[in-house]
Amino acid sequence: MAKRRLNKQQQWRIKKIQQERAARAAKKEKVIEQQAEAGELGPEQEGLIIAHYGQQLDVEALEGEDSGTVFRCFVRANIDSLVTGDRVIWRKGKSETGVIVARCDRQNLLQRPDNFGALKPVAANIDHIILVIAPEPEPHDNLIDRYLVASETSDIPAVILLNKTDLITDENREQIESLLSRYENLGYEVVRTSAAESGNEPAPEVAALVKDQTSVFVGQSGVGKSSIIQTLLPGESLRVGAVSESTGKGIHTTTTAKLFHLPLGGDLIDSPGIREFGLWHMTPQEIEYGFREIRELIGTCKFRNCRHMGDPGCALEAAAADGRISPERLKSFHRILADMAEQQARGLKVD
Repeated sequence: MAKRRLNKQQQWRIKKIQQERAARAAKKEKVIEQQAEAGELGPEQEGLIIAHYGQQLDVEALEGEDSGTVFRCFVRANIDSLVTGDRVIWRKGKSETGVIVARCDRQNLLQRPDNFGALKPVAANIDHIILVIAPEPEPHDNLIDRYLVASETSDIPAVILLNKTDLITDENREQIESLLSRYENLGYEVVRTSAAESGNEPAPEVAALVKDQTSVFVGQSGVGKSSIIQTLLPGESLRVGAVSESTGKGIHTTTTAKLFHLPLGGDLIDSPGIREFGLWHMTPQEIEYGFREIRELIGTCKFRNCRHMGDPGCALEAAAADGRISPERLKSFHRILADMAEQQARGLKVD
């Protein structure tokens, strides 16, 4: 995993923070033990994490008379990171509180690196990632490719959802259709919709996409993720983002990943807006795997240490020359590799 080199003052601050966290965890653990010994905690039961708020999580009971009720829970110190979508074993406390004592096995985990190169989990047990794009803010293939690489390496299927089709004009139509056809030719499912035109009802194509599935919506801010969710969950109070007129970039609205049960069946996880999806924690081999059309060419270059950057006998260059790899995708692949090298040169090292 990539880590940033820290000076002595930064190392001291991190050590102090870790000590303070450890002290708080020990104090919390002592209180939990006292509650257990006093018989104030109920029997173990299964639950579902529907929201994450720092040291506390909202857990929905899945069993017994409390099924469907949400409890604000603490976490035992010996449990590693938990995220929205995780199934857990927990014990009920007083006044709709509880304690998480174990995490059930995960089907999969979606992660992204933070600004320090450390992986940050986003959501678990997902059936597919819905990557939302729109004519405004303008969709960029490199950002789409970063999400798709994360999807491929996480083994979570991805669907590209074009929102705001009402904003397609004669000026941008050709560019958008060319972009979408590139991914359709690679076998990715592409769905087109307009939350603005569907009114208060979910668009049929969106309803069909999420029904009986656990979906996580991702994409840069301003593309209309929250607006789409409002059509699926009209009773929920969600903040709707906008596109800044001065910069053209989206304004962040969602602050924590949250799971919603859909009336039509299935679950939906709304995640914080992500403008850029860094992949510098990955190896070049993992990036290769994340591109479907490049994956099948791994190991076929003339030289084993080929960098795929114009090296002689490069299988990728040959595939691009005969049309098996689009110039845009190869350029995006090169840019991701270059970004990784730049991040490492600026102070990130791979252990």
